[in-house]
Amino acid sequence: MTPDDLKAAIRTIPDYPKPGILFRDITTLLGNARAFRRAIDELVQPWAGSKIDKVAGMEARGFILGGAVAHQLSAGFVPIRKKGRLPHAVVSIAYSLEYGLDEMEMHQDAVLPGERVILVDDLIATGGTAEGAVKLLKKLGAEVTAACFVIDLPDLGGAQKIRDLGVPVRTLMEFEGH
Repeated sequence: MTPDDLKAAIRTIPDYPKPGILFRDITTLLGNARAFRRAIDELVQPWAGSKIDKVAGMEARGFILGGAVAHQLSAGFVPIRKKGRLPHAVVSIAYSLEYGLDEMEMHQDAVLPGERVILVDDLIATGGTAEGAVKLLKKLGAEVTAACFVIDLPDLGGAQKIRDLGVPVRTLMEFEGH
């Protein structure tokens, strides 16, 4: 499967969730066994054989991808969730959305100081959610080794925002516009 085949496995839905937006839907990639396997292999490849302690995934598609990446790296998995969804003691952070602020949380014992963590999600757009997740992980003392995304929307600048935090970014494909 070529990179173009992988990109072709993504469905684009125009005018969702509002007019003018081209929604990049990875459920078609997830449903294609070869494309899903290739995407996970490509996300894992730079860290194969490295010591990665945890993979953190952001709700909800980051759970699917992050769980598979963690399995491949023999690492633990850490869910980063919307406020109020975790049952144990949490640490939280506010982050910027296109239309305001929201909060995300993770268990306060999910990562230990010095653990090497990779952040995984399906897409990086403006970078607000990913920036919040990186700051949350660092707040607990994690070393955020990288942030990995299947899709980058480079026109929105999110990947650069994460690089500006000192975190390398890996993406598998780009879609111009949004």
